[in-house]
Amino acid sequence: MRYYIADPHFFHENLNTKMDHRGFENVNVMNQYMLEKWNKKVRKNDEVVILGDLSWGKAEETNELLDKLHGRLYLIQGNHDKFLKNKEYNAERFEWIKSYEELQDNKRKVILCHYPIVCYNGQYRVDEDGNPKVYMLYGHVHDTQDQRLLEKFQEITKNTESVNPDGTKRNIPCNMINCFCMYSDYTPLTLDEWIECDRKRRL
Repeated sequence: MRYYIADPHFFHENLNTKMDHRGFENVNVMNQYMLEKWNKKVRKNDEVVILGDLSWGKAEETNELLDKLHGRLYLIQGNHDKFLKNKEYNAERFEWIKSYEELQDNKRKVILCHYPIVCYNGQYRVDEDGNPKVYMLYGHVHDTQDQRLLEKFQEITKNTESVNPDGTKRNIPCNMINCFCMYSDYTPLTLDEWIECDRKRRL
């Protein structure tokens, strides 16, 4: 099973008290809660793609965290993953670390980047029933004004017609999902679970 999650920000006190207003008593309580939610869902051989900003902690703290997290870990590098610059962190814990990747997930492509890409590769691809064949999964913007603007952009795009080579018209697909950890109560989710989570959140 493969799961995705963005922006946990382990050890980041300001994300708890200021930007995200997560509401935990302190950063240690936040860390423990996120660790429990993660490990309750993820088994040893499951894959977890982290869409950036895993840890604000020092290399030693992040190493301890990585040893506790279940699953085979893949990291899309975020702007706050400062531990990557320290040679003391446990690089062996990651299957790979990249800034961008494209993977197959149950006959669909996922475009993976910490930052949202509004014109992503394969955006127009749909199957014979009109279902999306490509999703863009991102993080970075948390639950902010930037996310609201991205949602408006998606609605505008989905309501805009394009002309096919044969002259027929269709609305432009736009399937971008912010895998922000707070949207899933800090639990890594499968692609299908994120699709449903995103749908319910926008109702």
